[in-house]
Amino acid sequence: RWVKFEEKVEDGGERWSAPHVPALPLQSLFQLRTCLQKGTMLLDLDAPSFKEIIDKALSGQPEEAELQTELRERLAALLLRQPRHQPTKSLLRLLAELGLSPCRGRHGARPWLLHPECPAAASLSFQLRNRFKKKVPPGAEAAHVAVGEVEFLEKPFTAFIRLRRGVALGSLAEVALPSRFLFILLGPRAEVKAYHEVGRAMATLLTDELFQRVARRAEHREDLIAGMEVFLDELTVLPPRKWDPSARILPPSCLLSPHRRTAMHPLDRQSHGNGDTAAAGDRASLGHPCSREELERTGRLFGGLLRDIQRKAPWYGSDFSDALHPQCLSAVLYIYLATVTNAITFGGMLGDATANMQGVLESFLGTAFAGSIFCLFSGQPLTILSSTGPVLVFERLLFSFSQDHSLDYLEFRLWIGLWVAFFGMVLVATEASHLVRYFTRFTEEGFCALISLIFIYDSLKKMLSLADAFPINWQYRLDNVTSYSCVCNFRRLLNPILACPTTSAPSSTPLHPVYPSPPAAPAGLSRSQCLGQGGHLLGTSCQYVPDVTLVSFLLFGGTFLSCTALKRFRSSRYFPAGVRKLVSDFAIILAILGSCAIDATLGLETPKLLVPSELKPTNPARGWIVFPFRANPWWVCLVSAVPAILVTILIFMDQQITAVILNRREYKLQKGAGFHLDLLCVSFLMVVTSATGLPWYVSATVISLAHMESLRKESATSAPGEHPEFLGIREQRLTGLAVFVLTGVSVFMAPVLKHIPMPVLYGVFLHMGVAALNSIQLTDRVRLLLMPAKHQPDLAYLRHVPLRRVHLFTVIQLLCLALLWVLKSTMAAIIFPVMV
Repeated sequence: RWVKFEEKVEDGGERWSAPHVPALPLQSLFQLRTCLQKGTMLLDLDAPSFKEIIDKALSGQPEEAELQTELRERLAALLLRQPRHQPTKSLLRLLAELGLSPCRGRHGARPWLLHPECPAAASLSFQLRNRFKKKVPPGAEAAHVAVGEVEFLEKPFTAFIRLRRGVALGSLAEVALPSRFLFILLGPRAEVKAYHEVGRAMATLLTDELFQRVARRAEHREDLIAGMEVFLDELTVLPPRKWDPSARILPPSCLLSPHRRTAMHPLDRQSHGNGDTAAAGDRASLGHPCSREELERTGRLFGGLLRDIQRKAPWYGSDFSDALHPQCLSAVLYIYLATVTNAITFGGMLGDATANMQGVLESFLGTAFAGSIFCLFSGQPLTILSSTGPVLVFERLLFSFSQDHSLDYLEFRLWIGLWVAFFGMVLVATEASHLVRYFTRFTEEGFCALISLIFIYDSLKKMLSLADAFPINWQYRLDNVTSYSCVCNFRRLLNPILACPTTSAPSSTPLHPVYPSPPAAPAGLSRSQCLGQGGHLLGTSCQYVPDVTLVSFLLFGGTFLSCTALKRFRSSRYFPAGVRKLVSDFAIILAILGSCAIDATLGLETPKLLVPSELKPTNPARGWIVFPFRANPWWVCLVSAVPAILVTILIFMDQQITAVILNRREYKLQKGAGFHLDLLCVSFLMVVTSATGLPWYVSATVISLAHMESLRKESATSAPGEHPEFLGIREQRLTGLAVFVLTGVSVFMAPVLKHIPMPVLYGVFLHMGVAALNSIQLTDRVRLLLMPAKHQPDLAYLRHVPLRRVHLFTVIQLLCLALLWVLKSTMAAIIFPVMV
């Protein structure tokens, strides 16, 4: 059988072989061409049943090849016999049959095969139960090839039949599909498998997309022969004894598209212009993001913003209905944990940089509010907002400047935020986002690589810092275990207190210092209890802690490897496709749950996720509303415009570079982008977050890429041997909205979240960074630097660009990336988006 590739019933007759590329003898194609030239050909036959088709095929022979009446009757009886099909059975059914059915020989009865004497109803019920139906693409039609040797024929009988419309021919097909083409080749016995190979050649032709166009539109025999000639023109011949003809060629991961094949063959394009027009239309529909229509200037104030709203408004309802899929639940849980971890990390660093004027709680509330508003009203709701490194550097510089000049930090920051919002509105009104179209792959890859490396570096840095809190016991020796002890001691090394007697004493009586007697240490005090009551620990093992660092690194590495392995499980050879897809969709959640279970089983005090449990400002000296004229001089509102210009450039570059990366044409987004609308939302959020003293937010590149990757859509049905087709991203607003709502209510989920170890979340961060890094071409070109030429993969750009120029381009990109890394590690990190 053929769907896209050939499958054969193995010699044992028990199962279908793996799909493979059919290898045809060249002679069989020439014989097939002869059969088409001399045999019976019925085009656009109008027949409702298989019996009527056979009758017309046998009676429609040319006079010189007309069969006798007796031979026609015997051929009709032979062709109308009930077919036998090889079923596709699950592993459980095979095991059940193996255990329940008696032993039988090789030629014993096979009850699952349909014999001629079986009723047609049994065959139809077999069609309905056949699991192979799931592999057939929707809208497919069946073609039937019947070949064989017949004793009563003296010369071959050949017929090619095309029905006017698809007709259901009962149990003739393995699955219930309408049939369009039939090819029959019967002849006398031969010493070689000539008929079988000609039938394989015909089946291979009928599965070729270009030949199908020819066969559907052919009006005469010559049109069909011309289509076969085009097929022969594309043929690749392997020389004899240079390969094993019995070897099965595995299906390639990527096939040449039909329109590219058509473009290489003018004859086919001339004959079948309608098909090429359709293919060109498909290319245009899939490639519409490449045109960047949303970045073209209108020449009117707010013209780009109005077009963004008009483009996105018709999709608003589907932005919620499209989220009703189990895959979105996995994406919500995955991105939620990443967002919470990111909020805690940046909240802690903001608290250190601003004396807790902004802390973890403010980071949680700001993330929840800003992210929810952005997901509801933005042009690209798949974007995840977060604090970024350059914004953190600016906050540190602004706080230091405010302290040095006796200015109120939050009020000064409020005026800067208002100016940034104003400048953002000016950029939206003047359609400044059209400058994004000049961002090149060089810029996108440099920015994405830098952010990905920051994620990887920060996750490793956080893990290495655990050695400070939980030091590794380098001095521990098992042989000295008897000398290790630790007790709680309340004795203080104080100066002696001289006590004078109250009664008179002879002058000869010396005065002796009196020491206060130490209180007895109660038995069974814990370390915290001992220190809380004023005692101190005494002993050789008091500094001993379990190997928390080692276990944390095992959880960290195990989570990263589990995420990677489970994500790749979709392309595994094990388990049915539905199970593989489910495991791959929930890969991150399964990895986190598994690591948390291991941590709970071990019972060690690994560092856990700590979430604020009270809704009050981190710094008691501040409130939830920042007033503009309270502590600072009036001129601060004017001076704030200067740093606001720098922040505006930072926000614009950070936001728009991420937007360009997320709206790449390879993601096949169908609902369009909204660069102007996104910038408007960020400008509005600057006003609210500045007035409430919450952190500022822009698009987070790595988390947004992880969000999109978790929402990839692939074809539900794929032919045997064919890789699932990437259909695009599940574009909707609900996953992001759910993530940020959960982030906001995390304050009330602290008792549950405290059981998640931080090393597990750092492992997820490492996976996100590595996944984002692997998604750019720069990573592939860096690997090429380390590969000998003969081991390099067959990449498209290596066929057209000299390898030396590829390496030169890669080295320049790496040098620029190193410069950006040095820049971001200094106080000048605030201008690094401009340097990108």
